Amino acid sequence: MDSIVSGVGVLDKSFSVLDAVADRPCSLAELVERTGQSRATVHRIAGALVTHGLLRRTDDGRYALGLHLVALGRSAAEQFPLATAARPTLAELRDTTGESVQLYVRDGEHRVCVAAMESPHGLRTIVPVGAALPMEVGSAGRVLSGGVARNGFVQTVGEREPGVASVSAPVLDGDEIVAAVSVSGPVDRMGRSPGRRHGAAVAAAGRAIGTAMRGGDAVN
Repeated sequence: MDSIVSGVGVLDKSFSVLDAVADRPCSLAELVERTGQSRATVHRIAGALVTHGLLRRTDDGRYALGLHLVALGRSAAEQFPLATAARPTLAELRDTTGESVQLYVRDGEHRVCVAAMESPHGLRTIVPVGAALPMEVGSAGRVLSGGVARNGFVQTVGEREPGVASVSAPVLDGDEIVAAVSVSGPVDRMGRSPGRRHGAAVAAAGRAIGTAMRGGDAVN
């Protein structure tokens, strides 16, 4: 996950420790290596995070994400109804395209994945919920920046990550772009012009999510 600096030192250091174990549990030595902080600082912060349930110790002594984050995540999802409203449409889009699908919202200078469903293929794009990605690259970033083409979608190939293609479309609340729905997958399957294959379906999904968000029937 990209490191975000708030200027509040202890918070930045704490979140760098959490980010370090986001993909797998780490020993204290691995936390020091991943965060670039001193051993004493990491040990102190990790201990405090364990006390608050944001980290836990595994049977072999490594640090892992704490179970209190599960409750916080559930509460965050409940307070963000867009992701819940989008899920049926995202599932349909995933099944129709056979590729991974994501829903992004803008958060400052980043776009954050608030919902995702993975392709059934062994070779697939994986974007975890909560991932903060740059706005400058990728079709979803372009959509959230207002760069939607006349055909209602944006396509990119190898822009954020080599070998990955994506197609994204806006979710509108009136004239305001509130989210971007995206389909992404390997170029070998998506092709060099992924919009030809999936653009219409992604644009229709964006409209359906917008309708569902407003409380209507999610129809294409």
